[in-house]
Amino acid sequence: MTNQNNKEYPKGYVYELMDKGGPTDCRQPYFKEASEEMIRARTLCAKANAVLPDDSSYVKYLEELFGQSLSEVRILTPFICDFGNRVTFGKGVFINHSAILSASGGIEFGDGVMVAPGLRIATINHDMNDRHITYTYGKVTIKKNAWIGMNVTICPGVTIGEYAVVGAGAVVTKDVPDYAVVGGVPAKVIKYLNPGDQKE
Repeated sequence: MTNQNNKEYPKGYVYELMDKGGPTDCRQPYFKEASEEMIRARTLCAKANAVLPDDSSYVKYLEELFGQSLSEVRILTPFICDFGNRVTFGKGVFINHSAILSASGGIEFGDGVMVAPGLRIATINHDMNDRHITYTYGKVTIKKNAWIGMNVTICPGVTIGEYAVVGAGAVVTKDVPDYAVVGGVPAKVIKYLNPGDQKE
C-alpha cells in the first residue's frame, strides 16, 4: 500500500474500510482515529476492572465504553474490549467474566445471547506477507438466544445462528446454523436442536 501521508481523510474513514473488510494500513493518518479509540476503550475497561465486582458502579464505565445503556445487558468483570464503538447489544444479553473482544471489525450480540466465562472474539486479521502493517476485518454476529460455552474462540467473519449452542473450548471458524450444537477445533455440527422445544 503506498504511503498517503499528505492525503486528507474524512472522519470515520478507517471504519468505512473496516466495514468493507479492509485492508487498512496502520501507518496511514486515517488510522489515528482507530488508535485513539483503542486507548479510550482500554482505559475504560481498566477503570471498570479496577472496581470491586460487588460495586455496580463499574457499569458506568462500560456504558461509556459502548455509548449505550446497559440496563438490559449484564457484563461481568474482568472484561476487555479494544473498540467499544464497534459493539452492539440486544436485550437480555449476559456475558460472564474474562471475555476478550477484539472488536475493530464489529461485533453484534442479539437478544438473549448467553456467554460463559473466557470468551474470545477476533474480528481482525493480519496480512500473511505484511503482518505488522496491513489488517483485514470480518464482523462477528451472534444471533438471538445463542449460547456460547466456556473458553470459546470465534474467528473473524463468523455468524452464530439463533438458538445455536457452541460447546466449551470450541474454535469457531465458519458460520453456525440456527439451532445447531457445535464443538471441537475447528468447530463442527454435532446435532440440531428441535425448534419447538426452545423457550423465549
